[in-house]
Amino acid sequence: MALFLTENDVKTVLTVEMAMAGVESAHRDLALGQAIDTPRARSRLPQTVLHILQGALPAQGVIGYKAYTSNRSGNRFLVHLFDAASGSLLAVIEADYLGMMRTGAASGVAAKWLARPDSTVAGVFGAGWQAEGHVRAICAALPLERVKVFSRRSERLTAFCTRLSAETGVEIVPATSAEETVRGSDLIGTVTTAAQPLFDAEWLEEGAHINAAGSNALIRQELSEATVRRCNLVTVDAVATALAEAGDLLPLLEKGRLQARQLVELGEVIVGRHVGRQNASEITLFESQGMAIQDLAVAFRVLEAAKARELGHALPMQ
Repeated sequence: MALFLTENDVKTVLTVEMAMAGVESAHRDLALGQAIDTPRARSRLPQTVLHILQGALPAQGVIGYKAYTSNRSGNRFLVHLFDAASGSLLAVIEADYLGMMRTGAASGVAAKWLARPDSTVAGVFGAGWQAEGHVRAICAALPLERVKVFSRRSERLTAFCTRLSAETGVEIVPATSAEETVRGSDLIGTVTTAAQPLFDAEWLEEGAHINAAGSNALIRQELSEATVRRCNLVTVDAVATALAEAGDLLPLLEKGRLQARQLVELGEVIVGRHVGRQNASEITLFESQGMAIQDLAVAFRVLEAAKARELGHALPMQ
């Protein structure tokens, strides 16, 4: 019988390590031709937007979708997970926390494969819900000693840094400016809804890695064209999704300053089909738009862990 898992159920079992393992497996399966991912579709009303991401991980035995609505009153997320062989419903999972952890995990996996392994200092733009998962994941992926966090809304920044310092064991401190956030950082993360670039390209240190996680529409742009052009390697979740949604990349693609063939899927690096970082001075970029198969892989692991702990509520559905 199918299970319904609440946000509290998910929070009880989901760890950063579990989320990163799930996300990495999804990228690996995609690169090996063992996954199907359909770019996000949206239905828009004046007050509410419905977003749907769907895909399949046959090697992991699941197929499904994430549906969520965005409205001024808030966002609501549900993952529907089905058995790939029989088509039967396995679970319906509330997925706000799951999505936050999955989004952060993608940045953590990218940092693992693309950042310098001796990276110790990170700078992160954003101190909201999604930034929390980002900070947790990069701290799990790299031997970070210090994370500088900058937010234009500073009222909650100190509390954000204090709480995540305690959770990660890494010194996480407020930054006073965008320039301070970038200069001296081995890793840069952008997790905002910005419509204009967050920092100047010349502030980047040689050898830095950038995780850009907020620009998933043409109206959003966290990185300047000059920043993208400084990058020796531009990686994405999936090329098709990036071509549809990557607000940081679309202006350069439209002007012919970046070609689609230059975009490298993260899974291609993970399976060794494409070289990642080649030396310590290269600047690398991961543009994260999010994929259904990331959600499905994490949701499957959450479901297995919840079943082992006898969590969830039975649904009268087959």
